[in-house]
Amino acid sequence: MPGTAELIQRRGNRMKAVLPVRLKGKDSTGKAFEELVHTLDVTASGARIGSVRRELNVDEEVTIFYRQRKMQFRVVWTKKMKGTSEFQVGLRATTQDKEAWGLALPPQNTQATQSPLSPAPALA
Repeated sequence: MPGTAELIQRRGNRMKAVLPVRLKGKDSTGKAFEELVHTLDVTASGARIGSVRRELNVDEEVTIFYRQRKMQFRVVWTKKMKGTSEFQVGLRATTQDKEAWGLALPPQNTQATQSPLSPAPALA
Protein backbone atom coordinates (compact mmCIF):
# COMPACT_ATOMS: atom_id res chain seq x y z
CA MET A 1 0.00 0.00 0.00
CA PRO A 2 1.49 3.38 -0.96
CA GLY A 3 2.18 5.99 1.68
CA THR A 4 0.11 9.14 2.03
CA ALA A 5 2.83 11.11 0.23
CA GLU A 6 1.91 9.19 -2.91
CA LEU A 7 -1.76 10.21 -2.83
CA ILE A 8 -2.65 13.01 -5.21
CA GLN A 9 -5.93 14.76 -5.78
CA ARG A 10 -7.93 14.37 -8.96
CA ARG A 11 -10.76 16.66 -10.07
CA GLY A 12 -12.63 14.15 -12.22
CA ASN A 13 -13.30 10.45 -12.61
CA ARG A 14 -11.02 8.63 -15.01
CA MET A 15 -12.31 6.76 -18.01
CA LYS A 16 -10.04 4.10 -19.49
CA ALA A 17 -9.44 5.11 -23.10
CA VAL A 18 -6.52 4.11 -25.29
CA LEU A 19 -6.54 6.79 -27.99
CA PRO A 20 -3.72 7.49 -30.47
CA VAL A 21 -2.55 11.08 -30.08
CA ARG A 22 0.30 13.27 -31.27
CA LEU A 23 2.28 14.97 -28.48
CA LYS A 24 4.19 18.18 -29.17
CA GLY A 25 6.32 20.20 -26.80
CA LYS A 26 9.82 20.57 -25.33
CA ASP A 27 11.60 17.77 -23.52
CA SER A 28 13.59 18.12 -20.28
CA THR A 29 16.63 19.36 -22.23
CA GLY A 30 14.58 22.12 -23.91
CA LYS A 31 14.61 20.39 -27.31
CA ALA A 32 11.37 20.63 -29.33
CA PHE A 33 9.79 17.30 -30.26
CA GLU A 34 6.67 15.78 -31.76
CA GLU A 35 5.83 12.09 -31.38
CA LEU A 36 3.00 9.59 -31.54
CA VAL A 37 1.86 8.36 -28.11
CA HIS A 38 -1.43 7.14 -26.66
CA THR A 39 -3.73 7.94 -23.79
CA LEU A 40 -4.22 5.36 -21.04
CA ASP A 41 -7.17 7.10 -19.45
CA VAL A 42 -8.84 10.50 -19.72
CA THR A 43 -10.96 12.89 -17.69
CA ALA A 44 -12.77 16.08 -18.63
CA SER A 45 -9.76 18.04 -17.35
CA GLY A 46 -6.77 15.83 -18.07
CA ALA A 47 -5.21 12.59 -19.25
CA ARG A 48 -2.62 9.96 -18.47
CA ILE A 49 -0.49 9.15 -21.50
CA GLY A 50 1.94 6.34 -22.23
CA SER A 51 4.69 5.43 -24.69
CA VAL A 52 6.36 8.81 -24.20
CA ARG A 53 9.99 8.32 -25.22
CA ARG A 54 11.30 11.63 -23.88
CA GLU A 55 11.61 12.92 -20.35
CA LEU A 56 9.37 15.93 -19.73
CA ASN A 57 9.57 18.58 -17.03
CA VAL A 58 6.70 19.04 -14.57
CA ASP A 59 4.83 22.31 -15.30
CA GLU A 60 5.95 22.25 -18.96
CA GLU A 61 3.15 23.01 -21.44
CA VAL A 62 2.48 20.50 -24.21
CA THR A 63 0.01 20.20 -27.06
CA ILE A 64 -2.03 17.08 -27.82
CA PHE A 65 -3.49 16.55 -31.28
CA TYR A 66 -6.38 14.10 -31.43
CA ARG A 67 -8.43 13.82 -34.62
CA GLN A 68 -9.28 17.42 -35.56
CA ARG A 69 -8.70 18.64 -32.01
CA LYS A 70 -5.74 20.60 -30.65
CA MET A 71 -5.60 20.73 -26.83
CA GLN A 72 -3.19 22.45 -24.44
CA PHE A 73 -2.02 20.67 -21.28
CA ARG A 74 0.43 21.14 -18.44
CA VAL A 75 2.59 18.23 -17.25
CA VAL A 76 1.58 17.34 -13.67
CA TRP A 77 3.79 14.28 -13.12
CA THR A 78 6.06 11.87 -14.99
CA LYS A 79 7.03 8.29 -14.20
CA LYS A 80 9.77 6.25 -15.90
CA MET A 81 8.55 2.74 -16.63
CA LYS A 82 10.83 0.03 -15.22
CA GLY A 83 12.74 -1.98 -17.80
CA THR A 84 11.95 0.41 -20.66
CA SER A 85 13.00 3.83 -21.93
CA GLU A 86 9.39 5.03 -21.84
CA PHE A 87 7.51 7.33 -19.50
CA GLN A 88 3.92 7.71 -18.39
CA VAL A 89 2.86 11.33 -18.03
CA GLY A 90 -0.03 12.93 -16.17
CA LEU A 91 -1.52 15.98 -17.89
CA ARG A 92 -3.95 18.68 -16.77
CA ALA A 93 -5.81 20.74 -19.36
CA THR A 94 -4.96 24.45 -19.38
CA THR A 95 -8.32 25.24 -21.00
CA GLN A 96 -11.69 23.59 -20.41
CA ASP A 97 -13.28 21.98 -23.44
CA LYS A 98 -16.55 20.24 -22.63
CA GLU A 99 -16.14 17.65 -25.40
CA ALA A 100 -12.32 17.57 -25.52
CA TRP A 101 -12.05 13.85 -26.28
CA GLY A 102 -15.39 13.41 -28.05
CA LEU A 103 -16.37 10.80 -25.46
CA ALA A 104 -19.20 10.58 -22.93
CA LEU A 105 -17.03 11.13 -19.86
CA PRO A 106 -18.23 10.55 -16.28
CA PRO A 107 -19.33 13.77 -14.56
CA GLN A 108 -16.60 15.78 -12.89
CA ASN A 109 -16.49 15.68 -9.09
CA THR A 110 -17.16 18.90 -7.27
CA GLN A 111 -14.78 17.69 -4.55
CA ALA A 112 -11.37 16.31 -5.40
CA THR A 113 -10.88 12.60 -4.83
CA GLN A 114 -7.70 10.83 -3.81
CA SER A 115 -6.26 7.87 -5.62
CA PRO A 116 -3.41 5.65 -4.47
CA LEU A 117 -2.95 4.52 -8.10
CA SER A 118 -1.48 7.78 -9.35
CA PRO A 119 2.24 8.43 -9.02
CA ALA A 120 3.22 11.31 -6.80
CA PRO A 121 4.44 14.42 -8.59
CA ALA A 122 8.18 14.33 -9.23
CA LEU A 123 10.22 16.10 -6.59
CA ALA A 124 13.21 18.19 -7.56
